[in-house]
Amino acid sequence: MIEGTRVPSFHKHIERLSLITEAQIRELVEEKIAGMDYFIVSITVSASNSIRVEIDGDHGVKINDCVEISRHIEGSLDREQEDFELVVSSAGMDQPFRILRQYQRYYGRMVEVKVKGGEKVKGKLLSANEEQVELEVTEKKKIEGKKKKELVTEERVIPMDQVNETKVVISFK
Repeated sequence: MIEGTRVPSFHKHIERLSLITEAQIRELVEEKIAGMDYFIVSITVSASNSIRVEIDGDHGVKINDCVEISRHIEGSLDREQEDFELVVSSAGMDQPFRILRQYQRYYGRMVEVKVKGGEKVKGKLLSANEEQVELEVTEKKKIEGKKKKELVTEERVIPMDQVNETKVVISFK
């Protein structure tokens, strides 16, 4: 190279915009699950087009239905135009609730609610809405005039803005 003939190069970082959007995937999933008892828990589409769809249902989720939803999405997108990775799965019983409909699915079941401040409350899920979660909690408590603690069942209302996390209690009894 002759001195002084080197041309400076300027590299400008251009962020690649994904052609696949969450709204597009949501529309495809809703189209496929219409008339079924399934509902969308979450949809994420990363900048690298890694698509993750989590669904749940009032009576659980069948693996074959996940496959059908996946095929519907794949068949509606063009890999020649935009490459992508796709995972369609159930939300999983061991995962925290993310939407109100998941609370409603588990009415009557034992749940554990982690409250802001660190307290964990276990009880039967009675109801839930945007404002609060209502549980039937059974705890051993000291009752006035009694020597031993006794089991006491009472309803407990937890404001939704105080809930950090709620999970189904999985029991193998």
